[in-house]
Amino acid sequence: MTRDHLDPPARPRGISRRAFLRGSGAALALTAGGSLLEACGGGSRRAQLSKAGPLLASPGHPVKWPIYPDNQPIAAGLAPERNATLKLYNWSDYIYKKVVQDFEKKYKQYGVKVQISTFNNMDEALAKIRGGKVDFDLLVPTYDVLGKLVQGKYLRPLNHSYITNIGQVWPVFQNPFYDQGWQYSVPYTVYTTGIAWRVDKVSQDVAKLPNPYDVFWDPRLEGKIEILDDYREAMSMVLLRNGITDLNTGDPAKINMVRDQLVDLAKKVQPVVSTNDYVDLPEAKVWVTQSWSGDMVNAQYYMPKGQSADVMRYWFPADGRGAVGSDLLAILRSGKNPVLAHLFLNWMLDSDVAIENMGWNGYQPPLNTINPKELVSQELIPQNLASATVLPQYFDSGFRQLELSPSVDSLWHDAWQRFKAGA
Repeated sequence: MTRDHLDPPARPRGISRRAFLRGSGAALALTAGGSLLEACGGGSRRAQLSKAGPLLASPGHPVKWPIYPDNQPIAAGLAPERNATLKLYNWSDYIYKKVVQDFEKKYKQYGVKVQISTFNNMDEALAKIRGGKVDFDLLVPTYDVLGKLVQGKYLRPLNHSYITNIGQVWPVFQNPFYDQGWQYSVPYTVYTTGIAWRVDKVSQDVAKLPNPYDVFWDPRLEGKIEILDDYREAMSMVLLRNGITDLNTGDPAKINMVRDQLVDLAKKVQPVVSTNDYVDLPEAKVWVTQSWSGDMVNAQYYMPKGQSADVMRYWFPADGRGAVGSDLLAILRSGKNPVLAHLFLNWMLDSDVAIENMGWNGYQPPLNTINPKELVSQELIPQNLASATVLPQYFDSGFRQLELSPSVDSLWHDAWQRFKAGA
């Protein structure tokens, strides 16, 4: 399927799908004393959690979340709700409206409508969900908050009989470490975090540098460097620059090293700190930027009229030893349409639907029926940005940013604020 067949609309000049994905406010809200988890449930459960601490899922310590007696999956074989409005709570600009409209057409005999509400950061989303005054059916969370949502009983456990397309998902996501047995979530998109640059502005080939991350400290690029305004992504980049692959370290010495190098970066190049990478690079506001792979795929649509997107490049380690991540789809317990919500999850895992959605938002779905290496020939990813392709093996070789304990997260934030103060 070529891009011409997808006929995507002009890209809006709005917030990126991953903009504010893990803003500092969201992280603090999830780890401070008044956390989402502590704000829900009975007193005995809160006491148990405060003693044991929250469960932290990781590849080395996978978690199978419990299904609670008072929060059971729906029965199998139920008919879709009639004359219903299915409510999706999603990041801004992260789903193609056409695939939503096609879902409505598929179930039009039931009078189905889909309503999309958006949020700019996870703090905003969780605060609204925690308030209990909304009845969204579906949420697009990150896996580092999934445990809190499950333990807070905000998510509805899945009945797998409605989600037959799970068989199309990469094996790593059929039994993921963050949700063993996929009891509460299905994967939505995958991405890498790398470096993007303009070959018409930067003389050296960033990909061929002995350590590509060093480009961010190059004083010759002062004022033309951009770092993602995301404390986990920016600090992880510094860790990788120094050969440290534990992107969740709680070692104060390593965190202080990251702080010092970021402060040095701020002094040397006066970077732009933003999540507008997908706009700033094509418009040449910056010449080198830290970037998410999906944002770079979309950056081609933001080139000024008459200028070719061929000048952009994206680097991610060829061996996959870089930062990788994924976003999820989950069903909220507060929703009034659980059957339709299950069917929508299954819909988004259909390979034709998923590839059409990628043609609009730039973010790759992890489906076996989609050959990542053919995405370039299908013109979903430009040849010059072929390295923005996400391969299944990256989730074996790559490194994840996981949920941090409150004390460790505090150290990370302290270091980040020192950098932001001087950037």
